[in-house]
Amino acid sequence: MWFEESVFYQIYPLGFVGAPFENAPAQYNGQGVEVSVPDEKSTCPAPIRKVIDWIPHYQKLGISAIYFSPVFESDTHGYNTRDYGLIDRRLGTNEDFKEVVEALHEAGIRVVLDGVFNHVGRGFWAFRDVQEKKWDSPYKDWFHISFDGNSNYNDGFWYEGWEGCFDLVKLNLRNDAVVSHIFDKIRYWVDYFDIDGLRLDVAYCLDREFLKKLRGFTSTLKPEFLLLGELLHGDYKMWVNGEMCHSCTNYACYKGLFSSFNCMNMFEIINTLIQQFGPENWSWFRGLHLMSFVDNHDVTRIASNLNNHEHLPLIYTLAFCMPGFPCVYYGSEWGAKGRKEDGDPSLRPCFEKPQWTELTEHIANLSEIKKNSPALNYGSFRSVHLTNHQCIFERRWEGDGASSGSPSVAGGLAYPDCREGKTYERILVAINAADYEYTAHFDAGCGQAVDLLTGRIHDFGGGSVLPPYSCAIWKMEN
Repeated sequence: MWFEESVFYQIYPLGFVGAPFENAPAQYNGQGVEVSVPDEKSTCPAPIRKVIDWIPHYQKLGISAIYFSPVFESDTHGYNTRDYGLIDRRLGTNEDFKEVVEALHEAGIRVVLDGVFNHVGRGFWAFRDVQEKKWDSPYKDWFHISFDGNSNYNDGFWYEGWEGCFDLVKLNLRNDAVVSHIFDKIRYWVDYFDIDGLRLDVAYCLDREFLKKLRGFTSTLKPEFLLLGELLHGDYKMWVNGEMCHSCTNYACYKGLFSSFNCMNMFEIINTLIQQFGPENWSWFRGLHLMSFVDNHDVTRIASNLNNHEHLPLIYTLAFCMPGFPCVYYGSEWGAKGRKEDGDPSLRPCFEKPQWTELTEHIANLSEIKKNSPALNYGSFRSVHLTNHQCIFERRWEGDGASSGSPSVAGGLAYPDCREGKTYERILVAINAADYEYTAHFDAGCGQAVDLLTGRIHDFGGGSVLPPYSCAIWKMEN
């Protein structure tokens, strides 16, 4: 599928545009249906259009797809949805967002939205009806409610919240009316906005029968419509398979990526990758394409997380060259900082304009290398040389030289398959996290390679010299 060769970019829209944390009270028409009313506090009538201004930056960075955190009408942070059919008034209108998606498609960039289906906000229209009518509400079975108790908000009934957070009201995904409502909105998102996939919030909490229905339904809406689950730990194959999600977030490697550099112990991340994608039959996730990342809207930004800033380009090299597909969090491509302990808003700021630094340039180079390499997109994984401070691993791909199918299309543009016309590619990725030069001795299997980062020829004779704080992506001669 198209995502396997993609470089993703995550935007947290409410922070990206500098929206106020609290949304205005919902407004309804004469039929009791919530209507979209522009945010009176906004200095721009359509803040979400700011994304269009950044498109040249995304293109220069080599971005293939943008994953938007919640964009729909919510009480505060986006994950407490009020209405799945309305773009949040703090961002603009449905028409504004439609034009954003059209502009991204014209630039060759696909669009994935955050599907928050496990829970809604207390301001969700159906929950408000239950608050008003109690047991007489036709929507009382849309949630997990007991009228024998009370809530922390003194609603006169108890309800289940997400992991004890009662700002987030858990939906009853075994209720056919709830599923029908969600599917109707997804169809609208595809038909009107022309989105290309969904990132499923807390997918590990979603009812698995619902996931199966969701996969079957979305497969009828658009070719190669992506379902990307937010998963933390455990056996990802329980959710990522032919019946449910196509892919998921690789949180198991997220921790290993930064910890390996901070503890100067490359064994941690390499052994995790061997466990997940190694050559042994017991390796867990061979054949799966999982999302790799070094930070996102929920965790400390990587520039604040690393003890040594010299490691920034190195950790991105690992994230781009390990099995899977990478996702860059907005602002982190130039080293923006933010710590989780300072609150979520510190992780989700508004930047006036994008910056271009040496780190940004390095990530842009990684994007082009990644998107055009069969070995990095589809190849096997093998550790070649490993110490506490250095690692060298191999990505090898052997194919038949033909594309797996016709080029996929979004927004009227064709996306070629990087395997087209190729039969073989082998790449070695080398990292030296130390502050000293290191000479690695190993059997490279050939005499020379081209460093795809520099374009220079690398000769393996007499050992491979790795400068301090360096990385290399060697494309091996046949």
